[in-house]
Amino acid sequence: MDADPPKIVFPCSYPIKVLGRSGEHFQASVMTIFSRHAPGFEAKDVVIKDSRRGTFQSITVTIEAQSEDQLRQIHQDLMETGLVSMVM
Repeated sequence: MDADPPKIVFPCSYPIKVLGRSGEHFQASVMTIFSRHAPGFEAKDVVIKDSRRGTFQSITVTIEAQSEDQLRQIHQDLMETGLVSMVM
């Protein structure tokens, strides 16, 4: 079966969920990276949820994605912080 994965048509609205340990440094780092790579995203497009015990947080940011390269760079920079456990 040679089915190609679906292609994303850019630009598009694209939610990115970032998981990591709760804390000010985590949130600040995530917001700084999104500000750098997706200027113009709005606070209303950010959803922060704490885990049941408050140890972890998920931050979902919806951006207007411009390219696959932009998404790849965001992922790489988030993981390089050492504060991010997973990006979905």
